[in-house]
Amino acid sequence: MSDAEYWDSQADTFDEQPDHGLRDPRVADAWRRLLLAHLPPAPAAVADLGCGTGSLSVLLAGAGYAVTGLDSAPKMIRAARAKAAEAQVSARFVTSDAASPALPEGSFNVVLSRHVLWAMPDVDAALAAWIRLLQPGGTLLLIEGRWHTGAGFTATRAEEAVLRQRRSAAVTRLDDPDLWGGPVTDERYLLTSTR
Repeated sequence: MSDAEYWDSQADTFDEQPDHGLRDPRVADAWRRLLLAHLPPAPAAVADLGCGTGSLSVLLAGAGYAVTGLDSAPKMIRAARAKAAEAQVSARFVTSDAASPALPEGSFNVVLSRHVLWAMPDVDAALAAWIRLLQPGGTLLLIEGRWHTGAGFTATRAEEAVLRQRRSAAVTRLDDPDLWGGPVTDERYLLTSTR
């Protein structure tokens, strides 16, 4: 089974996790506050790589950002488009592999990914491709973790990967239970790089 097929098989139940579907207003508000604190003002252009069912894309589009969501799973993209239509927001969604996104280089103020980098077969190549999407002075936002399941990777490892390609990397721990719909005991973080 390919990665796209696997994620297609998850599309129907993906939003059941509080941090995936953002159905709980408290969880959605926590994500809104977190992201807006690290983004340039709207209508900045945001590429949401590995957007899944588009929850963060729709949240940011609702805040006035020009959002392009990208995912390799066609069912995830269809769900994202439906979610944007239901929320009556404008966001563009593209089916493409996040490892080598089919998006124009130098076109985005922000590249955002949530729980995607750890799954890339070549982290350095993926980061290089993502950084090429940024305009000069653009911001890279990575939401990652080392989860209780053993998947993911540590903030230290992510920071080292980013610093191989950029001069800055700041890590913020994401242990606020409102972000996840309850308390977490594993490592979750936001890595921000602005140059």
